Amino acid sequence: MSFWYNVDTGQVETDDNRSRGEQVLGPYATEAEARAALDTAHKKTEQWDSQDRDWNERGAAGAGDDDA
Repeated sequence: MSFWYNVDTGQVETDDNRSRGEQVLGPYATEAEARAALDTAHKKTEQWDSQDRDWNERGAAGAGDDDA
């Protein structure tokens, strides 16, 4: 069974009672993972933003260095 986090209601849902549409995050393997969905999404977004900044800085500094 998969678990989902409903961002509108703040409730964990299962495959049996899951809302349809963009208001759910998942699937997650456990109820605890689903309950932590917003925190997990926030951490991943911060990580991706950091990687994007690093990539952009390397791209600007390393332009023309592809021959290495």
